[in-house]
Amino acid sequence: MNQKDHWQQVYSSNRAQNLGWYKPHLATSLSWISALNLILEDPLIDIGGGASTLVDDLLETGYRSITVLDISENAIAAARLRLAKKADQVHWLEGDITSVDLPTRGYELWHDRAVFHFLTEPEQQRMYRDNLLKALKPGGHLIIGTFAP
Repeated sequence: MNQKDHWQQVYSSNRAQNLGWYKPHLATSLSWISALNLILEDPLIDIGGGASTLVDDLLETGYRSITVLDISENAIAAARLRLAKKADQVHWLEGDITSVDLPTRGYELWHDRAVFHFLTEPEQQRMYRDNLLKALKPGGHLIIGTFAP
């Protein structure tokens, strides 16, 4: 099973709230984002943010240029359903971070809570890094989280 099929299955057979990594609010990420003192119009991207509630809190805070990228259309659909009309305020991208075409210098903030963690092959990591370096504005900010034992 490829990665896309895997994540499609995860989000088609489980509610986001029932997944082990689910949090109703990403307090640590929100704290770090707040500390950056970004302008509310600064473009942000949440990598693998499909069903995450970070987008809800960013909208509530007043951010107006949010992109959410996820490999799973089911994860994105869950977030769009949860957000209802507010979902129209978000740019949703379905794609694999190792191959998706992101805008050059398009984002002031790149947030990734766990996607990089799942890229175990050096080639996947290189492609992720290349996309990051292309898409992040010079002087932009990177928040990346991984799991540890």
